[in-house]
Formats: sequence, structure tokens, C-alpha cells
Amino acid sequence: MSISVDFLSGARQHSQYDWVDISSGDVRVGKARCKRNIPQGAGEAAFIIYSINIYPEWAGSGYGREFVDYCKRHFEIIVADRVRQSAIGFWETMGFHDNKDGNWIYLGGHPSPAIRGHQESGQ
Repeated sequence: MSISVDFLSGARQHSQYDWVDISSGDVRVGKARCKRNIPQGAGEAAFIIYSINIYPEWAGSGYGREFVDYCKRHFEIIVADRVRQSAIGFWETMGFHDNKDGNWIYLGGHPSPAIRGHQESGQ
């Protein structure tokens, strides 16, 4: 299975969020609401996922996992925003850690959750 990912900027969609079309071949199998945070200068790019919606006929086929794997290959820091209780297991199996504020964090190449520490120290 292989997906293609098409980022649609919030400005292009007249939205405060960026959107992602998730496709397999010529078929759109889902979408994600997100925000790319690409800092000016020498910072690490962060990606915030607000929701992943795989369409019902494709649910359970691994497209959500494949989308998160795609994100892990392209972004150093990923935040799963306000994770529902029923989705915690998904994010844990994807390598994310509880940030103790409702968000789950993936830090590629870093030890587990340091995001709160960065915020608290003013970085």
C-alpha cells in the first residue's frame, strides 16, 4: 500500500488550518486537518495534526498509520492535538508520548517528551 499526500494551505482553502488530501492511487481515501509550522531561520519544523479522517469504506486499511508514518519522515516534531481517550492507543503505537496537556508528541531523533520543558523554559 502506498499513499500520496497533497497539502492544501489554509490560505488556499480560506481556513485557519492546512488540509491534507490522502489518496491511494487515483482514489481519495481521507483527509487530515493540520498546521505546518516552519520556523524562519534554523529551527525545527513542527507539524500539528488536529484530525485524521479516513473515509468509512477505507477505515481499518492502514491509511491513517501510513499518513502518520509519512509525517514522521518529513517532520522532526509532530503534535497530535487534543487526543480523544479512544485514540490514545493509536498514538502510543505510533511512537507518540503523552505531553500531559491532552496532546501527544512525537520527537524524531529525540528522547521522549521535551516540548513542555521547552515551553516552560521560554525556548
